[in-house]
Amino acid sequence: MYERAITFLKDVRAELVKVSWPSRDELVGSTTVVIVVSIVFAAFVGLVDFLLSILLSRFL
Repeated sequence: MYERAITFLKDVRAELVKVSWPSRDELVGSTTVVIVVSIVFAAFVGLVDFLLSILLSRFL
């Protein structure tokens, strides 16, 4: 069992060496895009929720 765990960890390390890691600039750019899109989507959903609640309160 111990030998299988060691083999597994060696295989994991070998695969991590093959990974194409993003550069710092790519990482910052991708993170910025995710944050901006999340804020825009949250604002859109909040606006739709607000308008629907006003519309619903007028009918009820």
